[in-house]
Amino acid sequence: MPKAKGKTRRQKFGYNVNRKRLNRNARRKAAPRIECSHIRHAWDHAKSVRQNLAEMGLAMDPNKAVPLRKRKVKAMDIDVEERPKELVRKPYVLNDLEAEASLPEKKGNTLSRDLIDYVRYMVENHGEDYKAMARDEKNYYQDTPKQIRNKINVYKRFYPVEWQAFIDSLQKNKMEVEWSIRHISGEYCHG
Repeated sequence: MPKAKGKTRRQKFGYNVNRKRLNRNARRKAAPRIECSHIRHAWDHAKSVRQNLAEMGLAMDPNKAVPLRKRKVKAMDIDVEERPKELVRKPYVLNDLEAEASLPEKKGNTLSRDLIDYVRYMVENHGEDYKAMARDEKNYYQDTPKQIRNKINVYKRFYPVEWQAFIDSLQKNKMEVEWSIRHISGEYCHG
């Protein structure tokens, strides 16, 4: 159904709108998101970046925060003007950042499931015989004995607890197999 004639108004230019303030507010609203949660929660959008960082005890410009001293100038010639230290009103931000930085780093890298299975298979079937591992049919990538040894060492480094448990289970299985062979052969039979 067609629109009634005369119901659509032409857009007119708003002369009474302050474009400079409009654009500034739009830029401020579209400011980038601060990744650090401690700083983001303490941020005051009414203040400038320099004022916000100064209140948190952080430096906007590291070159001005820690000035370099000139070496060849004599001490008498310099009139050291200390700028008044800005008051740190939000010291909890700095404390939180220091506490977070002092935490130990988490290991983010792990080994692939294929490599773990490969290493376990090789050690299970060949023990420490790296040449036999290199000739094994499951050695799809045709690793040399040294490459296989290095892969096993990487596994030991990444998962020391699992490696020890694996070796212990292999020793236990080996002892059980030896015991059953002796038992079947009649060493323990009194007959």
